[in-house]
Amino acid sequence: MACVIAAPTSGSGKTLLSLVLTSWATQRNLKIQTFKIGPDYLDPQQLTAVSRRPCRNLDLILCGFNWVKETFYEFGGSADLTLVEGVMGLFDGIGSSDKGSTAAVARFLQLPIVLVVDARGQAASLAALVRGFRDQDPQLEIAGVVLNHINTLRHKALLEDVLTGIGVKVLGYLPNNSQLDLPSRHLGLAPAHEIQNLDKRIESWAAIAESYLDLTTFKTILQSPKRSSNSPIVQHITTENRSFHIPPPPIAIAEDKAFHFHYPETKEQLEKLGIPCISWRPIEDEPIPKQAKGLIIPGGFPEQYAEQLSHCSRSIEQLKNFFGQYPIYAECGGMLMLGQTLTDLSGKIYPMAGLLPFHARQGSLKVGYRNMSCTRNSLVSGIGDQLVGHEFHRWELRINQSELTHINITEKDSQRTSLKPLWDVKGWGVKQTQEGWGNKIFHASWIHLHWASSSKISKRWLAAMTPEASQKK
Repeated sequence: MACVIAAPTSGSGKTLLSLVLTSWATQRNLKIQTFKIGPDYLDPQQLTAVSRRPCRNLDLILCGFNWVKETFYEFGGSADLTLVEGVMGLFDGIGSSDKGSTAAVARFLQLPIVLVVDARGQAASLAALVRGFRDQDPQLEIAGVVLNHINTLRHKALLEDVLTGIGVKVLGYLPNNSQLDLPSRHLGLAPAHEIQNLDKRIESWAAIAESYLDLTTFKTILQSPKRSSNSPIVQHITTENRSFHIPPPPIAIAEDKAFHFHYPETKEQLEKLGIPCISWRPIEDEPIPKQAKGLIIPGGFPEQYAEQLSHCSRSIEQLKNFFGQYPIYAECGGMLMLGQTLTDLSGKIYPMAGLLPFHARQGSLKVGYRNMSCTRNSLVSGIGDQLVGHEFHRWELRINQSELTHINITEKDSQRTSLKPLWDVKGWGVKQTQEGWGNKIFHASWIHLHWASSSKISKRWLAAMTPEASQKK
């Protein structure tokens, strides 16, 4: 069956309840598969750390209905329990619609919902709130409510009476407890590696579940779906590389405290193509591994470590040497390392790799799904391709094309050396604009892509890595 943890608004306690339940399962040696609705990176990191299994994103907009269904049953069906954490408020989707929302995923997978409500300052008014969410969509089943921020037993008893009066079951509550405090950053929760004493917190969270939640009911509604033997997970890749005389060379992926926004499917797809993946930690001034012939720099928080990155002379110099010789793919925060300068959270400016003609500084929040129409052949897209991605950052670029660095490049093909916009981008409430820099072996953009969303992404990367693949393409 499994269930969806949802809420009326962001910040109500979805992640807290998900972590508490996941901790309880982990402490009881139960395999629990966690999922996160939407394109989030930070919540999945925490759920992955606690469950010790990769949290998977269920995103109808990025990956489509078939992929979401197959992912849910393939990975959920391999565990004892399955939990899906929602995104934002229950019905919040693109614009004023519920497209891509928690409700849309719960409706599509036919999963019951546990509503987490911030109960501070509420009494009888809670009935109106919960009734409204329960009755908004008759197709959805509200299995019960968990009350967050309960101070006293009197407050708890009062709210239980209110919800019993409208026929809604209370599945427990979360008390005000310092163990439930989660650190946050300017883009949401702090990444998992910043949680102190994780093992002890898992013990504490499990104890809170035992003391305050209706685990008898949760044991039932968290039971995993049956794994379908004839519905293998769609990987959107081919096995053409098996016939190559020379296997694809390894690639390096930046993975450290500055760069850690990536979906598990990216590495999984590369490895299924026969491409070995090696971790690279630029924040520790590591050289790019000598055997690597490709590089991925995902998003993250480089602005938080701008000063430290600026002193990583070996990493930056090797990045400059790599540029123009081998494929480089940089998303959002990964792209910021390639610019002229990066302004940190306190407003101080630090030099970066100097490969792209911009100075990055703090700006307004840019968030939402993006539809891209590709205007040129590039590292992971071709002319005419229609892709969907997601943008989420608070930094802006001051661009000066005259600062574009001219690196000594031996490749004679000008299409591989000149950098031009990747695509026309538009989204809800966003005017169409050209965005990104790219050529046949380079990609830098604000837009996060889910590589499982299009078979062409992996195929084009493989083509850039192996001459044989390029000839077959």
